[in-house]
Amino acid sequence: MITALLLSAVVASAAEPVKNPDTFTNLEIGEVGGLDPAYPYDASSQSVIQNVYETLIAFKGSSLSEYEPRIAEKVPSLKNGLISADGRTYRFPIRKGVRFHDLSEVTPEDVRYSLLRFMITDRAGGPSGLLLEPIAGIPSTRVSTGTVVLDYAALEKAIRVDGNDVVISLPRPFGPFLGIMARWSYVMSKSWAIAHGEWDGTAATWRNYNDPPKEKSYFYEHMNGAGPFKLVRWDKTARFVLLDRHDAYFRGAAKLKHVLVKAVPELNTRKLMLSAGDADLIETPRPYASQLIGIPGVTLLDGLRRLQTDPALFFTVKINPVANPDIGSGKLDGEGIPVDFFADADVRRGFSYAFEYDAIMKDTFKGTAARALGPIPPSVPGADPAQPRYNYDLKKAEAHLRKAHGGRLWEKGFRFTLTYNTGSENREAAAQILKKNIERLNPKFRVDLRGVDWASFLDKTQRHLMPLFARGWLADYPDAHNFIYAFYHSAGRYPSAQGYANAELDAWIEKAAGEPAPAKRAALYKKILAKGFDDAPAIFTVHPAGVYGMRAWVKGFVDNPVNLGIYYYPIEKK
Repeated sequence: MITALLLSAVVASAAEPVKNPDTFTNLEIGEVGGLDPAYPYDASSQSVIQNVYETLIAFKGSSLSEYEPRIAEKVPSLKNGLISADGRTYRFPIRKGVRFHDLSEVTPEDVRYSLLRFMITDRAGGPSGLLLEPIAGIPSTRVSTGTVVLDYAALEKAIRVDGNDVVISLPRPFGPFLGIMARWSYVMSKSWAIAHGEWDGTAATWRNYNDPPKEKSYFYEHMNGAGPFKLVRWDKTARFVLLDRHDAYFRGAAKLKHVLVKAVPELNTRKLMLSAGDADLIETPRPYASQLIGIPGVTLLDGLRRLQTDPALFFTVKINPVANPDIGSGKLDGEGIPVDFFADADVRRGFSYAFEYDAIMKDTFKGTAARALGPIPPSVPGADPAQPRYNYDLKKAEAHLRKAHGGRLWEKGFRFTLTYNTGSENREAAAQILKKNIERLNPKFRVDLRGVDWASFLDKTQRHLMPLFARGWLADYPDAHNFIYAFYHSAGRYPSAQGYANAELDAWIEKAAGEPAPAKRAALYKKILAKGFDDAPAIFTVHPAGVYGMRAWVKGFVDNPVNLGIYYYPIEKK
């Protein structure tokens, strides 16, 4: 079921002919950055990957609490004995007869290899930590200096094949583990990988495949999964991916024969193609959703449940100055900022008080989003409605900025660039709101805005080149830890890109993840949220609902809040 309000399903005629009935065309804002399950950590890339690579288990339909078996024959539970009484051992019986796209059969050894490879790849800013944390007990294979800390011998023992089962032993209970496996246990062919120059699965060579350049891997632009669709072509210049149906898919062939996923940043182009029937679904920014109401044959899917914090504005506390025009002079002289500009917490607090939270809720999201008090969406256990929060208060903003950098900031002024990804009107709106109010405080304060394409945006983020940038977070799995870790832990997605670290926060976050008692876990999150407020590594604006524009002839669409994009298998056009 779609947990949404369906608006304006205005169809020109009950007998309207379906255009391109075998092909589903999805127009997105962002473009695909890679096809290796272990490398990209963005929604556009993972949207393709989740349709090509099958997982051991998956969320059932739109549910966040029910699972269904996929490559595994059963979902592990205490009741069926596939989870040990101490909550540390998970047994996954592997289904026989599942075929990769090259028609070879999936084996338990393929599953083991895939999980190990996902973790040892561990590219900077990538998704490997999602499995490393529960299985290896560490968030990364490396510390910030680059020193490798992974005990590979222990990792090999943690994942073993027992007959037709894959058995995973955790160093401690980890409550969200099944939710992580339901999204991130992608399975690939070990023999196919090795034949194309990938890791051979041995302890002797794994370091050679740790944090590789993405183009070095054969999987960067080639795929061989066991999911319902297979890769036909990725055209990086034309910014599209074409998928074909996998006729040997173990759950039965999909109803669609072809899926075209194309990056079209311009809303007007997406809208025209949807109106003409040349697109079946388009990504729709909240400020312009109403423009789709009344278009013949188009349905506005609104109010889709999301576990999302977006936009958020992230302060880079250790800026890379090398060939970096975004910091101007590189000094606190009114014409630039130094690399440690946002390392001063009073700068971050001042900017946080200068953001007009009600304006983005009213003008951009038209009252459809929830106010973000911190990183955790209100529907996720661990959110604290009484937590301290920043409100729009220019007097407090001024007080903090007058204190910052020993008073020199207020005296000298500054100039730098705030970046958002092109095509995201929501993030652009957040950037404009902050710019306007910061510049109101002092005529010596100047914030330039720049939109860059998605691929460049991701690259600049990881290279610490953007002093302040607008982005967001959509849950990888439905648990508070996913948000807290991503926003506050030094090895998390954003702190690692910002150069932000707080050892006390790290310790509390790690303790909360393994705490089985709900009351104790909630108490830890209360402390974490309060400390995060005080440190202010990011500005949290809203928790939005999802919205798409879709042709009325699309049937079978199922939305799940933790799917990074569209799952095409149940969809048909009629």
